[in-house]
Amino acid sequence: MTETRTHLREFLVAWLEHNMPGNVFVWYDILVILWIIIFTLVLHYIIKVSAKHFIKGKFETIDQPQAKNLTLDLFQRLAKRLSLTLQGAIVVVQAKLLLAKGSSLLHLAEVVTDQWIILFSLLSLFTFLDILQALSDRRTSQAHFPLRGLLQTVKLVASMLTCILAVSLLMDKSPLILLSGLGALSAVMLLVFKDPILGLVAGIQLSANNMLAVGDWLEMPKYGADGDVIDIALTTVKVRNWDKTITTIPTYALISDSFKNWRGMSEAGGRRIKRSIHLEMSSVCFLDKEQLGELKKAHLLSEYITHTVPEIEKENTDKKTDMTVMQNGRRLTNVGTFRKYLVSFLQNHPDIHQGMTLIVRQLESTSDGLPIEIYAFTNTTNWNAYEDIQSDIFDHVIAVLPAFSLRVHESPTGNDIRSLAKH
Repeated sequence: MTETRTHLREFLVAWLEHNMPGNVFVWYDILVILWIIIFTLVLHYIIKVSAKHFIKGKFETIDQPQAKNLTLDLFQRLAKRLSLTLQGAIVVVQAKLLLAKGSSLLHLAEVVTDQWIILFSLLSLFTFLDILQALSDRRTSQAHFPLRGLLQTVKLVASMLTCILAVSLLMDKSPLILLSGLGALSAVMLLVFKDPILGLVAGIQLSANNMLAVGDWLEMPKYGADGDVIDIALTTVKVRNWDKTITTIPTYALISDSFKNWRGMSEAGGRRIKRSIHLEMSSVCFLDKEQLGELKKAHLLSEYITHTVPEIEKENTDKKTDMTVMQNGRRLTNVGTFRKYLVSFLQNHPDIHQGMTLIVRQLESTSDGLPIEIYAFTNTTNWNAYEDIQSDIFDHVIAVLPAFSLRVHESPTGNDIRSLAKH
């Protein structure tokens, strides 16, 4: 190689000496620089066209246009940066082959190309990590491991090591010398990179304990977050709220503070209905035989009344209870029968999950009336369907109240006061 370089250099110098005026070595350096530039541009064009043609054929099977374009763009970017890294190596090889050993121009070329190779090697690594993230995002089932945070950590560490290597090459010193001097700066480094370190630790804990993943419904009132998790990064977690705003939460806050993850509801396949209807206290009464006869016609109550009324009458007869006094004996109330009706109604409802808790209970009465609470689960977690089911149930509940001689409690309004004033 040395003899070839010497013969080539002597040939070019001799040719320039006979054909070009002025300093021969200056012309020689200019000629070498022009040759390196032309060779590099031609090589760059060949690699770019070849890589584009090769890569494009590998992504024809991707069905999603957006994912296809993103992945194709990342692979083309990776090929371009690897090409520039390779060109830097070729430039320094040609410079060492054609330029005089120990010359200032060769030293400058080595310094520039070394930094060039380091820079585009780092950018190539960044692009490769972006490709891994894009391939992970394409999966239908999102992994709970915080890959984005890990990849950002790798980028951060790689950037620091690259800076150390670049400075060491400029100083012509071993990188170990710079690394040994970082011990004194460790406290400063910990302070500067406090958030990334806390975020990395928090991400590992979130993953290890399966606490959060992209796509989960997260509710964290302290930060005003209530929506879907769209990104888990090294230092932040992004939540798209239901009003389409974006809330950014520090990753470590998910470990230090409490939050609600609705993933369990989605995985269970049922969404809870927990709502009360307030009855007017004065409408609560015992049911007479005429009312029982009317209610017995209802399919959902016929079996209950058929079995319960004879039992009550037998018990009262056995005890020789004086039923002319209202306080004596057992009787069915309209509110108690109403609760039994609601239980039967929910048990026969096609959209109520029968494998989960189903309760209709009476809560403590207040100045707002007597609360009757429905506690049940729908057999779907879809928000729209859930709201429709819940609304339909309470539409029916309110409409059926007159059949039990019950009324919904309502506070007096301005019209009520004006009506009283007229009388």
